Amino acid sequence: MDGVRVLVVEDDRVLRPSLERLLRQAGAKVVTAATGAEALRAVGPGPAAPFDVVVLDIGLPDSDGRDVCQAVRARGVEVPVLFLTAREGKHDLLSGYAAGGDEYLAKPFHAGELLARLGALVRRSMPRRPPAPTSLVLDPAGHAITGPGGEQALTPTEYRLLAALLAAAGQVVRRHELVRAGWPDGAHVAENTLDQYVARLRRRTAAVGGAAITTVHGVGYRVDGHAG
Repeated sequence: MDGVRVLVVEDDRVLRPSLERLLRQAGAKVVTAATGAEALRAVGPGPAAPFDVVVLDIGLPDSDGRDVCQAVRARGVEVPVLFLTAREGKHDLLSGYAAGGDEYLAKPFHAGELLARLGALVRRSMPRRPPAPTSLVLDPAGHAITGPGGEQALTPTEYRLLAALLAAAGQVVRRHELVRAGWPDGAHVAENTLDQYVARLRRRTAAVGGAAITTVHGVGYRVDGHAG
């Protein structure tokens, strides 16, 4: 979540700073509010807003979070909103979506799940440059890569890493993003482990006559796409 601007609206004095710390550690820029009134002041008059995503507790001391979301939408603000709530009933879920919410997460929740959902919301809402065309095609059933020169089998980890690179062909994919794509949450992945996997992927793509994987030193890797 590098550079993502997040508004956290939560009145719990323990949870609010915990959320702020979690998000900052993930690279986000965080503003917090404890009430609906503070949240609306932070959002501003609209329609532009200084945030990329909002984390909004439903049970605020001065208002219902769903009413706050409706007030935000009434200002023409379209940033995605993730509701936090201690309620898990279907009525609460549906009313949150009806109020203009985009996601719903029940307390207590796992930190990794919150980050994953926020990341997905931000990716869906932001304009995305399409990947550059390449001559490589992934086969999910056979876990293989095909190109002008034939086919190469991939291990599950190789497949996930190459899929992440191809989805952003022509753009740099940061090392930590590749680690997140290739391994389970919380896995300890040594620096040279990722490098070794990328070296293997270079051999695989070269064997099928596909696009090259370029190292961007200190940042990550990029597939230099070209039409086949």
